[in-house]
Amino acid sequence: MQFESHIHRRTFLARSGLNLGAAALSGLLARDALAAPSGLHQQASLGAIQTLHHPPRAKAVIFLCLAGGPSHLETFDHKPVLSEQDGQPMPESITAGQPIAQLQGKKLLCLGPRKPFRRFGECGAEISEHFAQLGSLADRFTIIRSMVTEQINHDPAHTFMNCGTALSGRPSMGAWVTYGLGSEADDLPGFVVMTSKMGRNPQPIAARQWHSGFLPGQFQGVEFSTSGSPVHYVGNPPGVSVQQQRDVIQTVSALEEHRLQKINDPDVATRIRQYELAFRMQTSVPQLADLSGETAETLELYGAEPGQATVGTNCLMARRLIERGVRFVHLYHSDWDHHGGIDRFMNEICPPTDRAAAALLTDLDRRGLLDETLVVIGGEFGRTPMGQGKDTSIGRDHHIKGFSTVLAGGGIRGGVTYGATDDFGYNAVENVVHVRDLHATMLHSLGIDHNRFSVEYQGLDTKLTGVEPATPIQALFT
Repeated sequence: MQFESHIHRRTFLARSGLNLGAAALSGLLARDALAAPSGLHQQASLGAIQTLHHPPRAKAVIFLCLAGGPSHLETFDHKPVLSEQDGQPMPESITAGQPIAQLQGKKLLCLGPRKPFRRFGECGAEISEHFAQLGSLADRFTIIRSMVTEQINHDPAHTFMNCGTALSGRPSMGAWVTYGLGSEADDLPGFVVMTSKMGRNPQPIAARQWHSGFLPGQFQGVEFSTSGSPVHYVGNPPGVSVQQQRDVIQTVSALEEHRLQKINDPDVATRIRQYELAFRMQTSVPQLADLSGETAETLELYGAEPGQATVGTNCLMARRLIERGVRFVHLYHSDWDHHGGIDRFMNEICPPTDRAAAALLTDLDRRGLLDETLVVIGGEFGRTPMGQGKDTSIGRDHHIKGFSTVLAGGGIRGGVTYGATDDFGYNAVENVVHVRDLHATMLHSLGIDHNRFSVEYQGLDTKLTGVEPATPIQALFT
């Protein structure tokens, strides 16, 4: 049979009317020797880095993103001086010429922490009572109090945190990691994204935040849901039998294989790999989403609500994904954008987040997974030490000059507080950690030297950590 006309192939695909779930049957056909894969797409699980640069401490990453910018001053950075100066003018020496998002031209008054802090663990880490359950595990994680970033508005700040640049269209960190290391799961994506929302005004997170950019499409994040269908279009189309799908996909596979052999296009190989993966997901995803095998104690630990997209359910799902060999799980939990009503909304969003985060560390640890899983907890930036609004509507503006991030597992030392902001919590002044340094540290935990991990794009050797200096924080590792 000859497949000479491109238009015939395109017309066939356009008229077939079958979704990705149907196309996924090529995996079954491959196993039945009806669509034997070529060498170019057989090694889907292998990463670009065949020999790691140094012994890894972690095999996988869970990034719990507190989307919207949580206040470090109500969570992990205690500022007694700010409490003493509550309601007083912020010293101009601190704020003069500094980027202030929505407080330009307004009277800048100090706003002390809205919740008491106390010491936790043998390390004596000072943590807000908003995160008392996580605080009880203080000897197991590190608090970085000196994070800085470069983007003061949400979307570009997320892009910078996720991709190492504010330029849209670049690969996300999850895509970089799965590109470099591949995945140990052959029936699930190597990079999975889940979202949960509550609070003041949950903002949408654009899907490009987990895109693969200029890396092959197979490495982009796949969004899972814990409510409704876990993954769109993976199930069988209504009214289409397995045999009908088999007949169509046998032809589709033959067409794709012919095109691959003819032009050796990596995008074609990616499509074939994704068809195969999607078929396997028809079985693996329902099993993953079925929490009936979890004990009542585990569900209670997380505060998980099966079938509901909550932070507790998603953290439990993250553990289940890691158990199954998924390389990178990115959890977005919003909304932490507390320009107003900070007392009300922090009291609402912190308890379930605190519970879920503590449960995740506890559950990973007792299952022997914490040592080999790097857990990152933090937002795209912090909040100002100056108040915004007044009375019960008071809140905090965006802040990029100093905020906090928590790291655990993956060889990270426990009971450590690294870096510091000034007495007002405005500027990071000790052991400053840029977002690029955080990325370098994450890659280091995975056995990757960020300086040796690049892809040529538009004539440049492009890296997650960019062209500016970046340094993994060696002091954080055991």
